[in-house]
Amino acid sequence: MLRIAVAVVIGLAASYAILSAPSGAPKLHSEQGFLDLTQHSISEKPLKLQGEWEFYWQELLSPEDIHTRMAGGQTADRYINIPQSWLGYKLDGQELSGEGFATFRLVTRLSGQDRNEQLALRLPTIFHAYKLWVNGELLEEVGVVGENKSGMIPRLATKLVFFQSDNDTVELVMQVSNFHHKRGGITKDIELGSSNVLAARAKLKVASEMFITASLLVIGLYNMMLFVLRRRDRAPLYFGLFTVLFGIRSLLNGELMLTQWFPHFPWELQFKLEYLTLCLGGYIITKYFECIFPNYVSHWFRLGTAIATSVLCLVIVLTPALLYSKMLVLIGVIVVLQMAYLMVGLAVAAIRRMEGALIFLLVSVVALVTVINDFLYFNEWSIIGNTSPFGLLIFTIAQLVLLSSRFTRAATNEERIARELQEANNKLTEMNSSLEQIVLYRTHALSAAHEDLRMSYERLLHSEQGRKKLLAYITHDLRMPLSSMLGYVEAVMDMVKPERNEQYLRYIRDNTIRINRMIGELSFLSHLETGQVAYQMEPVRVIDFLRGFFEQYELVVRDTGLDFLLDTGHPEDIGHSEEDQRSDSPVVRMDAQRLEQALFNLVSNAMKFTASGGVVRLALTVEEANATRSAVISIQDTGTGIPPEQLEQIFDRNYRVDLPGMDKGVEGSGLGLAICREIVQAHGGTVWAESDGKTGSIFYVSLPCIGAAER
Repeated sequence: MLRIAVAVVIGLAASYAILSAPSGAPKLHSEQGFLDLTQHSISEKPLKLQGEWEFYWQELLSPEDIHTRMAGGQTADRYINIPQSWLGYKLDGQELSGEGFATFRLVTRLSGQDRNEQLALRLPTIFHAYKLWVNGELLEEVGVVGENKSGMIPRLATKLVFFQSDNDTVELVMQVSNFHHKRGGITKDIELGSSNVLAARAKLKVASEMFITASLLVIGLYNMMLFVLRRRDRAPLYFGLFTVLFGIRSLLNGELMLTQWFPHFPWELQFKLEYLTLCLGGYIITKYFECIFPNYVSHWFRLGTAIATSVLCLVIVLTPALLYSKMLVLIGVIVVLQMAYLMVGLAVAAIRRMEGALIFLLVSVVALVTVINDFLYFNEWSIIGNTSPFGLLIFTIAQLVLLSSRFTRAATNEERIARELQEANNKLTEMNSSLEQIVLYRTHALSAAHEDLRMSYERLLHSEQGRKKLLAYITHDLRMPLSSMLGYVEAVMDMVKPERNEQYLRYIRDNTIRINRMIGELSFLSHLETGQVAYQMEPVRVIDFLRGFFEQYELVVRDTGLDFLLDTGHPEDIGHSEEDQRSDSPVVRMDAQRLEQALFNLVSNAMKFTASGGVVRLALTVEEANATRSAVISIQDTGTGIPPEQLEQIFDRNYRVDLPGMDKGVEGSGLGLAICREIVQAHGGTVWAESDGKTGSIFYVSLPCIGAAER
């Protein structure tokens, strides 16, 4: 049993070490309220906003107020390091108290990769009410910020705030007030990063804390039930009370699950529960220790512990948080002294080879270290976060193993019960052979059901991602044409120029058709980007595919006044010659319908930018490099061409070539090339363009060929 307990402790410690490993985020600090991230991307690795923030003491300023001051030539001259309480901050030669209010400001310059990205701020608990503006927009408010005790409402909560910056600058302005606790200000790290990464981290953190909380509560209730069944032994009662107590306390720390479930839970009651559980924990664990190892706890220690715990609990119940929060160090010292005394007794019991004393001592050391770290952390003397739930979980599991061994030993001493159960055991053994088949069958059924659920979840996840992207695209791309149409509608209604009403209505109709087409393309592009489009891949000879494509769209191109040519490298492009049937004719695994759509987008693009009388040439070549054979399809036009500096951007969503004097009648959603790229990449290929910006453009689509064995 001792080996099992040691293995459990080591396993949990290793897991915690892995989860607590550094995230690899860059160590950057702001200076005088400015943080330069132009050389660092936060999309993959969120950053803790540490360093100097602008500090406006006893002032609640909005972003407009700060900008007005700056316009008048006033600049910030005070800065405070974050995370840090303003308690003890020296202002004009005097140290500030924990009570008061202030405004914090930080300006961050983003890198080019992070511009226009969906970002998020992960806000910890901030003492004890705040408002947060991001780029002038009020995004979060916890509690009620006020300039005095009666004018504010304290509240603690962790938040995840999402936003999107339209430029490369992010301005954070935060008003904070505190009149109910000894400490005030931003005492924990605020993280800035990609919304997806921070949301995933928040979910992982919540899951971890819920696992610890649920484990503590289940273990505690289980042991209290054991006491109900066997009242002679009080060890399970005290152990159950201890674990339930700290299971409840874990809801009041970290992600503050209690306030997430009950947003209006009284703040004062929340703090009283947190401090009461801490005070009662030392006394209860003393009673538990006395049950496990009798005669190792002196009468005077029991009496002193009871008196100290009673006094502290009365102070916490009868006084406000502003008073008893100043006693946190005293409470910590008393708890640590209690645990130290018990560990001395454990060491003596271990030397005397008392059963379970060694493992009890080892896990008590772990729990003591984590509790001491928490006291240091909440007093801003440690950079390691809340660790006591983890230490207490290890302690609880080890004690559960210890109590289980006691019950096991008692059960093995009952020989009469063992003899009576022998016959029943034989019958169960016979039943087990038949149950194994049933269990195996049910296991397979559950595995199949689990796989179905997993696939359904992945489909739902892709659908949700597609919905979010489509919503973002529509919100971004339709705002301008809808605003323009609204202006014309108002012009018609107000009879601004009645003689042009017919022209206005024709413009509104054309834009409505264009928006409808754009919505369809946006929907299809979002499905492509989230992998929701199914491809029917099959081996296809590229020459046959191109000939079919050419025959289908030849009249369409020629009707626009352009010449449409096909060049497959063979003397005849229409009909099948013996040369076409050679084994080296390129074959590509493709979805012909989707690839046809991609090529038509390129041809349509060439038609838009080529004047009447021009030429559009469709050609095929085969390239071999590094033992890899590729079929390269090119679409060449004699149009206006593309400036070379814009070639790398033309496949981005909504990007349109900007040429001086370009015909304004050339319309498009800017989505065709983006759709083309997604389809080609789904085939394992690449697409690019070449142009000198004067004599037309050439678009290339390279697709990997397959060998004869794969056909």
